[in-house]
Amino acid sequence: MKYMFASDIHGSAYYCRKVLEAYHRHGARRLILLGDLLYHGPRNELPRDYDPKQVFAALNEYKDQIYAVRGNCDSEVDQMVLEFPMMADYGLLALNGKTFYATHGHVFHREALPPMRPGDILIHGHTHLPVAETMGECYLLNPGSASLPKDGNPGSYGILDGTVFTIYDFDGGKVKEITL
Repeated sequence: MKYMFASDIHGSAYYCRKVLEAYHRHGARRLILLGDLLYHGPRNELPRDYDPKQVFAALNEYKDQIYAVRGNCDSEVDQMVLEFPMMADYGLLALNGKTFYATHGHVFHREALPPMRPGDILIHGHTHLPVAETMGECYLLNPGSASLPKDGNPGSYGILDGTVFTIYDFDGGKVKEITL
């Protein structure tokens, strides 16, 4: 099965549309959002077409297809307008025979790992940097940022297809890939 991971939309209606277009193009079964959905945050510039109302309206149309966790810029006020739960700090997902610890990345990350067993996967956003690498006997994944990428990276998202995790830019180019 295919699953799509995206993070750090930060209220950009433009990049929210790009995420949803990619979701359809890949034919993913679920859209897993790793936080920072509606608000741009005090340290960030306004993203392209900043319009949180359009973002929550668009995402709510997919409420039965979204798994989401809370980012450091997400709040209870955001949950009031979103029709799917997103206030959990993490989610444990069993996808294609693999265990994913999905979180935003501001609490659990490379330097502060959650309890993990060999073969487990930590996937998070927050850093706005795409990552697909091994970490000892585990894996560390980050689909990058949809709207505010850093260090010259493009806006990106991740697709899990079987045991292959690929990070794509919005033009369809492969940014990184790893077999889990």
